[in-house]
Amino acid sequence: MRDSRYDKADLDQAVEVLRAGGIIVYPTDTIWGIGCDATNAEAVRKIYALKQREDSKSMLVLLDAPGKLQGYVRDIPEAAWMLLEASEPEADSDSKPLTIIYPNARNLASNLIAKDGSIGIRITSELFSKALCERLKRPIVSTSANISGHPSARFYHEIEQEILEGADYICRFRREDDTPHQPSSIIKLDANGTFQIIRP
Repeated sequence: MRDSRYDKADLDQAVEVLRAGGIIVYPTDTIWGIGCDATNAEAVRKIYALKQREDSKSMLVLLDAPGKLQGYVRDIPEAAWMLLEASEPEADSDSKPLTIIYPNARNLASNLIAKDGSIGIRITSELFSKALCERLKRPIVSTSANISGHPSARFYHEIEQEILEGADYICRFRREDDTPHQPSSIIKLDANGTFQIIRP
């Protein structure tokens, strides 16, 4: 069963850690993730180190509203707005989240952006991660809470101890949740609006 409330103190502490350049383990609209302020290169570096992952493999970020995209993507292709509108979840639906890989990323940590200048962004409608973005007023890194190459953690109890010990804060929200969440669809957009489906 999905929670409909979160503890404000839990949210406050997570935001405080993010603002201080720390990394958190938190529930997202898909699986459990590791997050940090997506504009802080040192915090991003900490996540790569914790995951034992090469920083040439970019990570995606979460935003809480489509209107904030323009702050982090230069010249958003028109197709993006159509895709976002089509994927917008209806009330009480379990529609699949959508991650779009945009060209020409900007105003993000340089070690977060792919070599071709692109960045994956998902607009989250999940209660806690949306509140995190709103409070931080910046995008948040969202990468699976696992060592690179190991299975992703669908639920809190599946997160490896090494990940939990390496985080600056572990959110309490949804730790008992055993509801399966769908992985997001991934679509890559080019500047001219053509797109490639990476994961349906």
